[in-house]
Amino acid sequence: MGVQAADAPVLPDGAPTEATAQVEPEHSSPAPTRITRRLVALVGCGLALAASAALTAARLLGLDAGTAVALPMAGLPYVAAGTAIVALVLLGVKARCLALVAAVLLGVELAMVLPRFVPDARDVPATAPRLRVATSNAYLGRIDEAALVDLVRTARLDVLAVQEMTPDSAHALDGAGLRELMPYRIVRPEADTALYSRRPLIDARVLDRPTTWPQVTAGIDVGGHVVRLVAVHTFYPAGDPRRWDLDLRALRDEATETGADAVLLGDFNATLDHAPMRSLLDDGLVDSHAELGRGWAPTWPAGRPTLPPLIQLDHVLHGDGLAAVSVAERTIQGADHRTIVAELAVVDS
Repeated sequence: MGVQAADAPVLPDGAPTEATAQVEPEHSSPAPTRITRRLVALVGCGLALAASAALTAARLLGLDAGTAVALPMAGLPYVAAGTAIVALVLLGVKARCLALVAAVLLGVELAMVLPRFVPDARDVPATAPRLRVATSNAYLGRIDEAALVDLVRTARLDVLAVQEMTPDSAHALDGAGLRELMPYRIVRPEADTALYSRRPLIDARVLDRPTTWPQVTAGIDVGGHVVRLVAVHTFYPAGDPRRWDLDLRALRDEATETGADAVLLGDFNATLDHAPMRSLLDDGLVDSHAELGRGWAPTWPAGRPTLPPLIQLDHVLHGDGLAAVSVAERTIQGADHRTIVAELAVVDS
């Protein structure tokens, strides 16, 4: 008889045989790329926080006055926005301690930046005498003078301050009709600045202060109050931060001496985060944009198709004897700064 083969074992349906069984892999550790990405994020965020903290400390201590720190200080609002992004990234990678540090730092930066977005305007009676002013940088004659004169006409300006004047600019402005609109003026192209007015000017002269470029000044009667105007153009901190600081100190001395009826308007080459500008405001002057809650109004650089204005270097500042009613920016062809138009009212100081 033949030998019968032993019965083969019967396995449940679908169960692997010994030959085909596979060993389940052990639980794997996080991928190296994931660890690397987190490390890169932490290092990048840490460096960004260090830079942000350094600039914030410089802002609190006023270390930009007369130093190269003035250059990055102009971008403090952007730094605050960057700090907010860093805080969100740190939360995303679960670095909670660093995220808390970023949140505290952001709170300090917002405390410095946000007040300019809160209106602090006073009630202005409808009968209060008004003064409509504008400041424009002629960009050494590159500005479209006819467009600037058209703005004077349509905005019904009482006073126009111009910086970076040249003899050709002065002739072109008059040729475009400014002499008929504003026959009263102090125009000193060699002094860089000029003041034009519809109304008679009082004691029009070059400011007797030690500024890099001579600034022109004049008084104007507004409802029985003599408002003292200064057409401002300071040196720029990228060229020499010390001269820039000295220019702003000289203007602060002038504003202090003039008192409540001072109006300083022009290209300050400074933002509200610069210590010398804050000194002007601490000594009694008010920034018209901040007063009306217009804390974000970049004026430079202008006229570039691929780059919008990034920072506000141009301002209309006034003493306590006046209040801002409105303020706006206008782009004039050929200029590298936006023109500011403001309406001021005489009020009780």
